[in-house]
Amino acid sequence: MKVRIRLAAAVGSAVLAAAALSACTSDSPDTPDAAATTGATVSVDATQSAAAVLAANTTVHETAAPSADPVSVTLSGDSASASGDGVTAKDSIVTITAGGTYRISGTLADGQIVVNAKDATVVLVLDGAHVTSTTGAAIAAVEAGQLVIQLADGSTNTLADTTAYAEGADVNAALFSAGDLSVAGGGSLTVTGNANDAVAAKDGLVIESGTVTVTAKDDGIRGKDYLVVRGGTIAVTAGGDGLKADNEEDADAGYVAISGGTVTVTAGGDGADAVTDLVQTAGTVSIRSGGGAQVTPADDTSAKGLKSGVITVLEGGKATVDASEDAVHSDGSVRLGGVALAAAAGDDGVHAEDALRIDAGTVRVTSSVEGIEAAHIAVAGGDTSIVSRDDGLNAAGEDPAATGGGFGEQAGPFDATISGGTLVIDAEGDGLDSNGTASITGGTVVVNGPAQRGNGALDVNGTFTVSGGVLAAAGSSGMAVAPGEDSAQGWLSATFDTAVPAGTTLQVTGADGTLLATFVTAKETENLVYSSSAVTKGDKYTISSGGTASADRTGGLAASGTLGSAQQIATVTAGEAPAGGFGRRGR
Repeated sequence: MKVRIRLAAAVGSAVLAAAALSACTSDSPDTPDAAATTGATVSVDATQSAAAVLAANTTVHETAAPSADPVSVTLSGDSASASGDGVTAKDSIVTITAGGTYRISGTLADGQIVVNAKDATVVLVLDGAHVTSTTGAAIAAVEAGQLVIQLADGSTNTLADTTAYAEGADVNAALFSAGDLSVAGGGSLTVTGNANDAVAAKDGLVIESGTVTVTAKDDGIRGKDYLVVRGGTIAVTAGGDGLKADNEEDADAGYVAISGGTVTVTAGGDGADAVTDLVQTAGTVSIRSGGGAQVTPADDTSAKGLKSGVITVLEGGKATVDASEDAVHSDGSVRLGGVALAAAAGDDGVHAEDALRIDAGTVRVTSSVEGIEAAHIAVAGGDTSIVSRDDGLNAAGEDPAATGGGFGEQAGPFDATISGGTLVIDAEGDGLDSNGTASITGGTVVVNGPAQRGNGALDVNGTFTVSGGVLAAAGSSGMAVAPGEDSAQGWLSATFDTAVPAGTTLQVTGADGTLLATFVTAKETENLVYSSSAVTKGDKYTISSGGTASADRTGGLAASGTLGSAQQIATVTAGEAPAGGFGRRGR
């Protein structure tokens, strides 16, 4: 079940974001005031499928098709003419007052198309239409049930609005609809929002197809209830947010869903910002927000890549994000369930305030401060790799009992669980870090931790158990951590007298000389932790330097190797904590 928070209309989005960090356990989605005032924690089920998330939201409107006999509207510089009922043309203002289909062609150098047809469905077939307004929106549907912009096949169309709107103006985008808005067809549309947004709908907004290019002073494409992209080629350049759904009042609205097409966004603010849910099931999304991972955003600017207030589900397609803050962010939970994600971040690669789950797809965090971070992290499948300047995987959050750093720190209500898939971490801070508990029950975990002694490849404040899978973690020895003695699967931890240089092949062998593992160090290494089903508690194991490793490797853990002339550098007993380390209790 998805639990949501909503604030009353008078409450700003900043308060909404704060409330989204709070808990709500009621089955009722419309509990904004209680949530805003109690400071409880939002808990969102991170196992939800995209279909389940979308099913809980308001239904997307169906895009109306154009009729076979549209009314013709011709634009002629500073005037216009019409050939049928439901439309009038006076000077450079075209006004449509009835539902139906209208084919528009020609140029208005300084004019406007106004739709004033209450509750009606109006289809505008743009066929070589070019409209510029110096006084307001280029197309303004001030009254309409649904406005459809149908781009005639092969046509090129442009819209541009004024450079200034009155403060508090209701119509404030170059292409504006007071009702639902759809864009479809096989032509192209270029929209320039000189004063504010480029494309905006006060209800839902659907892009079915076409080539849509927008440039906006503020937000690029905004649907209040929802923004749905089903197809087309969309390019957005925005001073504010690129894609946005901003209904803060209704629990089942304010979501962004991408199920096809190609979307490219360059935004000064957030790349895609959904007050509730952000869902991708297919298509290709490329986001650059806030100037990218190498740029520090202004203090009052949110410059995240893919952002949601309740849950982000990336279940398919491809997403490439370069963000000056978090690349993927949710005030609730995140599920990565099949997407091919490449993320570069000035802050966290993937961040969730509540739960973060990876169960399919590929996740590549190529640059980050912390790679993936949430209060509750579950890796159940997929292929994940992380490069971080601080912690690689960090199960943490706001809790006064969990004081990060130092011996004797308290365990908080946080957990990291790896039950499947592949997880490779390259961290300058702690590699696999939990301010609560951690467990490995399956999958393959490889950690290339820090060379500095103030951090470790593994750092767990509470219990840390291994009952399945494969673990190889290499790093410094000053804060060396190993699994707990009550782990069901055997493990070993070896601390070397002399640091092993980067690029060294390490071999783990049993007492009978059987080669268990071959690992090639990525950094200078003082400690190695290894666990697999082949390790038996209480048995002696030898770690040797040298030999050969196959080219088939997972983060340095080779598929095979040979001892050759390898030299013994350590002998350990499986299940014994490293000398000088803190055992299972963390740093």
